[in-house]
Amino acid sequence: MGKIAVYAGSFDPVTRGHEDMVQRAVRIFDRVVVAIGTNGAKSACFPLEMRLGWLRACFRDLQQVEVASYEGLTVEFCRQCGAGFLLRGLRSAADWEAEQNIAYVNRQLAPEVETVWLPAEDALVHVSSSNVREIWRNGGDASVFLPEGVELPKEEKK
Repeated sequence: MGKIAVYAGSFDPVTRGHEDMVQRAVRIFDRVVVAIGTNGAKSACFPLEMRLGWLRACFRDLQQVEVASYEGLTVEFCRQCGAGFLLRGLRSAADWEAEQNIAYVNRQLAPEVETVWLPAEDALVHVSSSNVREIWRNGGDASVFLPEGVELPKEEKK
């Protein structure tokens, strides 16, 4: 079966930072499941099907990448996928603080799932979905932060 990792997030939208993380992860893991977690407490800017489509387009040439969505706990989704690893990206010390706490909770819930962090590439540290959404909402061109083939809708900005 090999080493399986889940890379979970909202991908609202997918960015060049996400793309880079997955491209690096496939060099480490046999299979990477890029998964959109739906969270009732958060409302996404872009519809789930649109985000899934972006991810499929972004990773269509990477045979060992699977795109999925799930509800509930990420570690439960890892178990369903047979994943022994949960992949997370770090851009800053603030990310580390938050991610470390989540990793401790996940380890208590699913000790068989190991959290693995990859640091963001220097050139992509500033790239975040939040920044992209802010640029988009204000009519700016965020394409420099998006993977090839990912286009944000032109109509109605929230």
